[in-house]
Amino acid sequence: MPRPFFAIAYQFQWSILWTSPYLAWLLQGILTTLTLAGLGWMLAAALGAVFGAVRTVPSRLLRGLGAAYVEFFRNVPLLVWMFLWYFGVPQVLPSAAQDWLNRHHGEFVAAVAALGVYHGARLAEVVRAGIQSVPATQLEAALSTGLTLAQAYRLVLLPIALRLIVPPLTSESLNLLKNSSLALTIGVAETTFMTRQIESYTAKGFEALTAGTLIYLGLCLGVAGAMARVERRVAIPGLIVRGGGAEH
Repeated sequence: MPRPFFAIAYQFQWSILWTSPYLAWLLQGILTTLTLAGLGWMLAAALGAVFGAVRTVPSRLLRGLGAAYVEFFRNVPLLVWMFLWYFGVPQVLPSAAQDWLNRHHGEFVAAVAALGVYHGARLAEVVRAGIQSVPATQLEAALSTGLTLAQAYRLVLLPIALRLIVPPLTSESLNLLKNSSLALTIGVAETTFMTRQIESYTAKGFEALTAGTLIYLGLCLGVAGAMARVERRVAIPGLIVRGGGAEH
């Protein structure tokens, strides 16, 4: 009997996703993805807050340094930064530092650094937009009370700006989480790496990559939902920052 034209020869085997050792690989990949994205986000948030604030201060020198950081790191592809931090930077470090990286998962450290500096530059633009959206009278009032410029930024402008930038911050956080998948190119065993590993061992690429797709979808929806709750709790009526300033 002839095979129907639309018949699928592929034999699906979804059960491999919850059998040993493949389920353990997926769970380990999820944990690594969350750890990598979390550490990268903390580094990016710190760099973004500092350089975003620096880009709005009166000093032309400091503004120039902030602009140099932003333009340098956000205009080079993230994959290039992954390779540079993993293959290039260790070669110029002292031998003791190279030995430490070899003993402590240097590929993971390189991935965190790459994600942090790249997304830190993008977050700096989000923070800058947030600070510039705060009415100038807030800074004037802070300075009139006797606060220094640094204190005014730390105690007044940044707390207000951070409440305003939750929507674009959510978008950038999701981008960072998804971009963590590029770490597989330098050997970090995150979710995408593990799905490719399962595909290699089982020849079931559709099942493995579908699992990876659904994992990232679930993680991103979870982050978006959590950030939506944060946005509702900290929103300042009538003030919001659009996310366009960080896109490039």
